[in-house]
Amino acid sequence: MTMYETILPSFLITFREALEAALIVTIMITYLKKIGKQELNKYSYLGAGAAIVLSLIAGIVLQTFYGGLGQVAGELFEGIASLTAVAVLTGMIFWMTKHSKEIKGEMELQIEQAITQGELYSITALAFVAVAREGLETVLFLSATFVQDKAGTLVGAVLGMLVVLSISIMLRRGTVNLEIGKFFKVTSVLLLIFGAGLAGYGVHELIEAGENSGFDFGFFGEKPFDINPPVNPDGTYPALHEKGLVGSILKALVGYDGNPEWLRIFVYLGYWLTIGTYVYVQSRD
Repeated sequence: MTMYETILPSFLITFREALEAALIVTIMITYLKKIGKQELNKYSYLGAGAAIVLSLIAGIVLQTFYGGLGQVAGELFEGIASLTAVAVLTGMIFWMTKHSKEIKGEMELQIEQAITQGELYSITALAFVAVAREGLETVLFLSATFVQDKAGTLVGAVLGMLVVLSISIMLRRGTVNLEIGKFFKVTSVLLLIFGAGLAGYGVHELIEAGENSGFDFGFFGEKPFDINPPVNPDGTYPALHEKGLVGSILKALVGYDGNPEWLRIFVYLGYWLTIGTYVYVQSRD
């Protein structure tokens, strides 16, 4: 797998998840200032920082576990991790398309309840839970690309964090106004595109694990076509090959595969048909 295939997905995932976490913390800080409780801001930062540390530890543990697996076990891990990420990602899409307009009001209500229940611990816990959810989701999503290409995943994740950091600074200084509802609608579509490709990849890895264990998938494991151009004499890949420059970018954007199995095709198109229809219907409301 080339770096191009993992930089974009890891950037989008890190950007979306980190920006949501940053928005939540910004909403908390802004609202606490609004009600004259800005002295509690340090507890928001404390909870967010603890959540980031937990997410980093979870990522290290997960990758350490994967590093000790054999070929078939590794393929099973990649397939299961990818499909698990798709399940969580799809749940996020459902939630965002349904609650994108109310998130700020819901967050302020939670802050109000936290203050009445005990300021220090409640504010810390609220920030911790909100950021930890995004952090652990990011770890889960990135694990699916990290096992394919460590360098590309790290580059994409770092770029995503840097962009979010810049936006967070502008939000805090009031130099930019981000409309949360539109942000969630746009990122829902991006996650839908990534989710379809990740679902197809997860199925592909499970098929490979099964075949390497001697299992015959029959028709579903067959590849109906192969449109990848021949590899160049020097061993490099043509631009339109799924591992070439253009092909790898398309693979990252829309889950392109030059020689997919029938089951991968069915899962990919099925995801687009079902989840895509849901997002489209909700966006019209």
